[in-house]
Amino acid sequence: MPLKDRWPMMEHTLGANRTSRPLEVTPMSDISLRQDILDELEYEPSIDAANIGVTVDNGIVTLTGHVHSFAEKHAAEHVAQRVKGVRAIAEEIAVRLPAHKKAADDEIASRVLKILDWGAAISEPNDIQIKVEQGFVTLVGTVDWYFQRSAAEHSIRQLSGITGIDNQLRIRPRMDVVDIRHGIKEALRRNAEIEAEDIEVEVSGSHVTLRGKVQSPRERITAEQAAWSAKGVSGVTDYLTVSDK
Repeated sequence: MPLKDRWPMMEHTLGANRTSRPLEVTPMSDISLRQDILDELEYEPSIDAANIGVTVDNGIVTLTGHVHSFAEKHAAEHVAQRVKGVRAIAEEIAVRLPAHKKAADDEIASRVLKILDWGAAISEPNDIQIKVEQGFVTLVGTVDWYFQRSAAEHSIRQLSGITGIDNQLRIRPRMDVVDIRHGIKEALRRNAEIEAEDIEVEVSGSHVTLRGKVQSPRERITAEQAAWSAKGVSGVTDYLTVSDK
């Protein structure tokens, strides 16, 4: 089953409940940006870049080709993310497992369950259900915190035999709107990297929307992480813009 991910300038995640606009960055030549990405892929020791294709159109990067594991696929996307000038990524890399790395779906499911049972971040592994189809793993269920949702996916990413992961874990709503908003505003205020007064926090149910201006891409990412860290948050929409000062 092919896995196509659209990445809007943030790790991570891999969350269907997260939306964001591409960062505003200084334009650069698509040709030179493509070369920088190819060089970075070649430099990364965990990736065999020989079969990865890169195209760039106005800073929007498309990764194609194939790799030998899902972990390598994820690493390729992460490497492209960190290259200066990248506005967004369309990831279309296929996973072609070597014969000795292939495993039956029931064996993969058993491995995934064991890893989740042993994972320190997952307090209630029985609340997570696993489905495996041709090596493609789907996680379904509920967790208390966003970091647990991320940790569940991260913990199984390196497993042999996996061709893709669909993380459908939901966050249990635990707090009211006022408490969520107050907690996020206080977290922004405490962070030395953030000008909290320039950021507006809106909460609807368990979904958070961030608006305003920040001084750098790093500040934007930090603000979004602060929103995700609030207990009960199930989604974050990031409308923050990077100041051109």
